[in-house]
Amino acid sequence: MVTGFSPFDPEGAEGHDDEGRGPRLRDISVRMMIPNIITTLAICAGLTGIRLAFEERFELAVAFVLLAAFLDGIDGRVARLLKSTSKFGAQLDSLADIINFGVAPALVLYLYLLDDVRSIGWIAALIYAIAVALRLARFNVMEERQKKAAWQSEFFIGVPAPGGAVLAMLPVYLGIMGVEAGTGFTFVAVVYTLLIAFLVVSRVPVYSGKTLGQRVRRDVAVPLILAVVIYVALLMTFMWQTMTVTSILYLVSIPFGAWAWKKRFGLASGSGPKTVKTKDR
Repeated sequence: MVTGFSPFDPEGAEGHDDEGRGPRLRDISVRMMIPNIITTLAICAGLTGIRLAFEERFELAVAFVLLAAFLDGIDGRVARLLKSTSKFGAQLDSLADIINFGVAPALVLYLYLLDDVRSIGWIAALIYAIAVALRLARFNVMEERQKKAAWQSEFFIGVPAPGGAVLAMLPVYLGIMGVEAGTGFTFVAVVYTLLIAFLVVSRVPVYSGKTLGQRVRRDVAVPLILAVVIYVALLMTFMWQTMTVTSILYLVSIPFGAWAWKKRFGLASGSGPKTVKTKDR
């Protein structure tokens, strides 16, 4: 029989290593907690989107999934800005992504449209959700590597989970805009969902846009700010039309991103992939 001290007996803890249970709450600074709070809010948004979908309030459901995508996009940047990145935050972010960009979009899409073809629609939704989980597992494994390919600072491997969620809900945008959701449209949506699932787990290089936020030339700063303002204004005024155009442009950009990767980092020259050392997140 293995004996040990009771967690409810402070005196019994003497002589034992208490570090295995993690840091005490009082040892964690507010600066370290802020990014994790944002990630938790993203989880709340994704789960609320699922609830709204069950209540057939699909416009709000999609809006909350998109809100989760926005929060997911800023939590990492906030962590880097506050210098509060941690392995705990990285793991929490991955778990949040499975809910927000795998489960939530799949259920919203199924409840809105894919359930019209019953089991076939459910299989498509399952495959999409599983594809997102597989992608995130692969991402976590790659993040643990001490060396990364030089191109990984500019490109994703496959469509990222937030992008996959935005693309997967394109049939919902069209339906809310008034496109008649007949049987033919539903079967097209099934095929489209499977296509997005494939792009999520594929090895197709997709431009990440990470380098855009690092440095911006002064002569393009003002036009860039104006473009962002115009986009947000269009999103607030014509949300579904704007999301439809955004999704289509994103899909169109994928082959161009792959072409740019092949031109700059492809192995046609026989030089082999360049690698750079990176620190743990």
